[in-house]
Amino acid sequence: MNRHHWWRDAVIYQVYVRSFLDSTGDGIGDLAGVRAGLPYLRKLGVDGIWLSPFYPSPQHDHGYDVADYRDVDPVYGDLDEFDRLVASAHRLGIRVLLDIVPNHCSSEHPWFREALAAAPGSPERARFHFADGRGPDGGEPPNNWHAMFGGPAWTRVTEADGRPGQWYLHMFTPEQPDWNWRTPEVAGEFDRVLRFWLDRGVDGFRIDVAAGLFKHPGLPDSPDPEADARTRDSVNPLAWNQPEVHDVWRHWRAVCEEYTARDGRERLLVGEVSVPSAREHAKYVRPDELHQAFFFDLLGAPWDADAFRKVISEAMQDIAGTGSTVTWVLNNHDQVRTVTRYGEPAPEGSGLGAARARAAALLMLALPGAAYIYQGEELGLPEVVDLPDDVLTDPIFRRTGSRARIRDGCRVPLPWSGQASPFGFTSGDEGAKPWLPQPDYFAEYATHRALADTRSSWHLYRDGLQLRSALHQLGEGTLRWLDTQPGVLAFARGDDLVCAVNFTAAPVPAPVPGTPLLASGPCPPGELPGSTAAWWIDGS
Repeated sequence: MNRHHWWRDAVIYQVYVRSFLDSTGDGIGDLAGVRAGLPYLRKLGVDGIWLSPFYPSPQHDHGYDVADYRDVDPVYGDLDEFDRLVASAHRLGIRVLLDIVPNHCSSEHPWFREALAAAPGSPERARFHFADGRGPDGGEPPNNWHAMFGGPAWTRVTEADGRPGQWYLHMFTPEQPDWNWRTPEVAGEFDRVLRFWLDRGVDGFRIDVAAGLFKHPGLPDSPDPEADARTRDSVNPLAWNQPEVHDVWRHWRAVCEEYTARDGRERLLVGEVSVPSAREHAKYVRPDELHQAFFFDLLGAPWDADAFRKVISEAMQDIAGTGSTVTWVLNNHDQVRTVTRYGEPAPEGSGLGAARARAAALLMLALPGAAYIYQGEELGLPEVVDLPDDVLTDPIFRRTGSRARIRDGCRVPLPWSGQASPFGFTSGDEGAKPWLPQPDYFAEYATHRALADTRSSWHLYRDGLQLRSALHQLGEGTLRWLDTQPGVLAFARGDDLVCAVNFTAAPVPAPVPGTPLLASGPCPPGELPGSTAAWWIDGS
């Protein structure tokens, strides 16, 4: 294996900074808290961290509405603290990826304020998507597109003379106007942003909405205008996945390779790519474009052996066929936590959902390619499903009035120690409140308990990561499917390692002989417990 290409089989831990660890006592996680947690992540065994946005922002979408791409919001620290974090991570052998948001910015970004103050047709407005409305008085939006977070994708502005004026496009919320990447000035600005952070030593970027950026130049009506809002995904073919976006990623790849050529330290681009098929996905990871793109089909697959086999096979055929490796993911800051998604709601996370989540984790770590772990998954945290309406912060709730698919429940601050909130999350005075309330049952999942219990999900992840590093069969390479009984999925990695997953609820005979190497539950030789997974080394 070529270890120079560290990213091809890396395991990256997503740090949702706001909810990781608070060093100041204000109830909000920060960069100093991330730095304090690095030894924990080193012990877990990950190769790098991806930091959620910490830039100056009015926080309408918790940092994904960026007001300044080259600074740190005071609530999270400052640039000096960021530099200390990067230096500390590198000393521990942990790489650092930043979340960059090139599809849209904050309505408080200086360039958008300039656009509002400028006249229609001005260069300032050309940086965004401003258009005249339809109808006799321009009172209807320029087209019928809907925003992913609810409501129309257009907002009308009041011009300098006080009259109702043009409309601007926002595919998420009105506080997040979309950039117009057909204006070269936008591309030039993001060049400067990339170089600013690369010069500070970052190891790469996670790219938000990587299939976005360009819209159909004519901004025509969509044949299914509610598709984005209905699915809360990038499915409008006129607003997403335009062919010009690939030129941007070729350029960004060249910028990263320029820095790699200087010092031999390879920088990584990983995209959040939502596209209709694995074949379309593969276009983003061609040799001169993104290094990686999250393969969300595994995350979205139902708990079914045939469904998992189908999405894994398609990824291996279409994505790995480009020369890249598949980037597997089971969760992130936008999804219901795995324990709850696979089974029972909180706090009954120790049942079926927990068993399935443990099995899925082992499966993911046994697959060829790279893997990303969302913070708290290693603790087996369930989704917090009963947050009161008055504490919800997700703009989806604000825009739609519905709790369906809101994201606050997976963003509740992590429990570190103790028997009651704030569970060591904040270092403030006794009684300090985390920015989202933690349920009492989080005491069962606190990291100090998880580390002390060798049967915990934390140890399952840690052991899996250690074996992944130690066994040459894992990481890059291919897999070979094995014949099994219905409801069981098994594949070989090399000649002497097998991963077997039982998707049923009942124990089944092991599909291969030998001694279990690692299992998510009691696993006597010859039997695979229900809803679990194990790795075997051949005993011959």
